[in-house]
Amino acid sequence: MKSYKVAVWKISINRSAKKPTYLVRWAVDGNPFHEVYKTQALADRFRAKLLRATEKGEPFDTVTGLPDSFRGGKAAETFLKLALAYVDDRWQDASAKQRDSMTDALATAIPALVKAVRGRPSPEVLRKALRSYLLPVPRRERERPADVATAVRWLEKASLPVGELQDIKHAQALVDAVSRKLDGKPAASQTYRRRRAVVFNCLEYAVELEMLSTNPLSKIKRKRKNGHRPVQEVDRRVVVNPRQARELLTAVTYVGGYERASGRRLRAFFGVLYYAAARPGEALGLRSSDCVLPEKGWGRIELQETRPTAGKAWTDSDEVHDRRGLKQRDDGEARLVPIPPPLVRLLREHLEEFRTGEDGRLFNSERGNVVAASSYSRVWKATRELALLPGQVSSVLATRPYDLRHAGVSQWLNSGVPAPEVAARAGHSVEVLLKIYAKCIDGQEAEMNDRIMKSLGE
Repeated sequence: MKSYKVAVWKISINRSAKKPTYLVRWAVDGNPFHEVYKTQALADRFRAKLLRATEKGEPFDTVTGLPDSFRGGKAAETFLKLALAYVDDRWQDASAKQRDSMTDALATAIPALVKAVRGRPSPEVLRKALRSYLLPVPRRERERPADVATAVRWLEKASLPVGELQDIKHAQALVDAVSRKLDGKPAASQTYRRRRAVVFNCLEYAVELEMLSTNPLSKIKRKRKNGHRPVQEVDRRVVVNPRQARELLTAVTYVGGYERASGRRLRAFFGVLYYAAARPGEALGLRSSDCVLPEKGWGRIELQETRPTAGKAWTDSDEVHDRRGLKQRDDGEARLVPIPPPLVRLLREHLEEFRTGEDGRLFNSERGNVVAASSYSRVWKATRELALLPGQVSSVLATRPYDLRHAGVSQWLNSGVPAPEVAARAGHSVEVLLKIYAKCIDGQEAEMNDRIMKSLGE
């Protein structure tokens, strides 16, 4: 609805924060609205625009509180166009994983911000159109199937103007969309936080472009279920003790039989995850030139490249695996990790039997490619069934290969290695290390209880 009944009040100053903020308040047909600015000059400018609109006799929208003139120009651009511009701006410097996350979040948000236009395609087709054709920069010129072309035309027609997002109901619909899966069921907390962060940054980009005066998501606070914060600590139940780790690394050699050697080919790979606490992508990027492997004693490895599984749609090389520097480090910066004699032996035996790939990497598939996550996960599943007791197989103990890294870090901490040294070897900050990891090695409860009893003098 429109209304000519508009009142604009004087600017209020909020001095309760560290830095004062300036509040512009006005009402349309009795409904109050406000905008907050960091400086008085910005607040004065916005208030002056409101006053000019009232002097010109412009009608104000009773939902957004804005005059028609505000809804033109940049604010009239659709959310679809904003999302495409945001992806264009971020694509080149984003990793493959970030591109995947970015397009996933926006493909979830865009269909939630549309007008009631007839002929809405199914959720599956809309997601296919956005994820496989519209959002990825290299794929926009691909020939589109009929259903995708229809979906794109519908989105271009139905997408809401960016200015409409100041309406609280649209911001709430946006939050609800990113918190759900395609089938309408609640998404995992981590998925929700990742998606919301992407959409929030997209709307911050709109503020930078002066499409919006403030980020509407700043006004929405989503409460977590039961009021609990998301669990960030490592679940102690997933962590194997050193004996269990050795049994798993022995059992993996039996997977796939002697001729296929699918398990033996990955024994040292899993060893790097446990003894060096490397991430799977870091182990896949390890080259023979990165290793110092003496016949006796400790050796060392330099981790300087990671090859995470990402998908061809998101990598610049059109390969399934991305090629990046280490997490949270500058390109070319390496992480030096001393490795114990058991891992030195595993790596020497691996090199003797399987050599390296053409690029010098240690761990490759039978065809010489980067080992797929699905492949080493399948081998690990079979390994657990061979090495663990039936009750342990059905438990969460070492469910994922990544749990070997958790076990390695926990074992270092429990061995008395100072936290800064553990953090340096694992590629964490000390703060993150102490926040996430705890003394959670399976099988040490009795030992800990004995220590407590001795200290009590019993």
